Amino acid sequence: MSGPPALALRGIRKHYGSVQALRGADFTLMPGELHALLGQNGAGKTTLMHVAYGLVRPDAGEIAIEGAVGAIPSPRVARRLGIGMVHQHFTSVPSLSVAENVALAAGWPVRPSLLAARVRELAERVGLPLDPTARAGDLSVALKQRLEIVKALATDARILLLDEPTAVLAPGEADDLLRVVRAFTAQGGAAVLITHKLDEALAAADRVTVLREGAVVFHGAVSGQTAVALAGAMIGEGEQGDRRPLSVRSGPALRGASPERNERAQDNAGAHGDRPVLVRLEELEIARDGGYGIAVRRATLSIQAGETVGIAAVEGNGQRELLRVVAGRLQPLRGRREVAGPIGFIPEDRTTEGLIPEFTLTENVVLGSRADDPWIRRGRIDWRVARARTLSMLETFAVVAPGPDAPAAVLSGGNQQKVVAARELTRDPRVVVAESPTRGLDIRAAEAIHERLRAAADGGAAVLFHSSDLDEVLALGGRILVAARGTLIEVPRDMTRAKIGELMVTGGR
Repeated sequence: MSGPPALALRGIRKHYGSVQALRGADFTLMPGELHALLGQNGAGKTTLMHVAYGLVRPDAGEIAIEGAVGAIPSPRVARRLGIGMVHQHFTSVPSLSVAENVALAAGWPVRPSLLAARVRELAERVGLPLDPTARAGDLSVALKQRLEIVKALATDARILLLDEPTAVLAPGEADDLLRVVRAFTAQGGAAVLITHKLDEALAAADRVTVLREGAVVFHGAVSGQTAVALAGAMIGEGEQGDRRPLSVRSGPALRGASPERNERAQDNAGAHGDRPVLVRLEELEIARDGGYGIAVRRATLSIQAGETVGIAAVEGNGQRELLRVVAGRLQPLRGRREVAGPIGFIPEDRTTEGLIPEFTLTENVVLGSRADDPWIRRGRIDWRVARARTLSMLETFAVVAPGPDAPAAVLSGGNQQKVVAARELTRDPRVVVAESPTRGLDIRAAEAIHERLRAAADGGAAVLFHSSDLDEVLALGGRILVAARGTLIEVPRDMTRAKIGELMVTGGR
């Protein structure tokens, strides 16, 4: 790692109104390294990388690329300087093909036959094969993430900025992606990995920088660090207490990685026998969300009041369609569906389904209002009451935001997720359906959402959720189901994590 840094950010400051997003942050990325950037939601990680990519203009500070100091006023300039960014949310145009999306990102001429061959060669060369003729909107989440990286590499990037690239990937898919990134750095490239998964940072990165409240509180080599130490830096020394966040735990635990979860599972199995069934599905057949083929076949499931049921699945195995049928967002082709209302629904993609970014937080909270919501008076919205309730939600769920009148777009992804969860869970739903409820959340925020979901179940709700993080499913689920090849399989309580992972791929065949 000799020579000038590939990227150096010095004394970067940025504020949004009264919120100080960055407070003189320094960051140095050397050639050939994978550098993990950690911090809680709202710590400034994405903002700092947006400064490097020209999406955010800093209030103060200096940027240097390979020793040359200069401004980066736009992503176009960043790409010209050899910087590519993979954003937390997918940026491809769903109606265009894979090849057309790559051409759009890289500025390549669109000559169909030559373009398809060029994209296929690039994707295979970097170890992320894609069908260049496939429509981007039809790709699985894992392939969409793969496309984002190919788009960034198509610009001949020497520096990759990766914002939560594995957040929606199954463990094997995440490992494959990180191997590609490591191969990129082994060939002289440099990469930044923003992640909330501490075990991922420890396993993949060479160095680590931790931001807290917009300032750097730790930077150094990964070797010798522990997940507990990094979590302490993110949260603040002395604040951790005896918390045991999911991403900090390690080891090949059985289903029931913690004694508390075992106790909850036993309670669910034994104490709910006389409680009402709030979700009943019988012999359901569900079409794929895009309309092509069958996603779920002959699904039968019942969930009683007070139960928390987690679904473990590799992307594309019907879990999305199943959850959306329970939530009332999709209709099954055949079979019986009985779900008690009201239903709280936390969608996977907060920016396209959970929130309207241009609306204020108060306006987003009143979306989908029911007649019994406290801000509804004689069929009209009392905005004073709605604003006060929104402010209370922000405080209760520890959302970092300028206030209830701020547009949702100014919040970090994790804080947007907390707003969606707050809106749904504070309406006292009888059934809660959650798709990747802690996607993009830091340790403390993820733990807080877990507690909210448990509290909903303790209060008599039926909770059904899916997460691409198998450890999260194991930690939160009182019962575990595997969705594989369109079928649902109930997992025995004594099945190991490794066996569950195998079942997710094979479906028991």
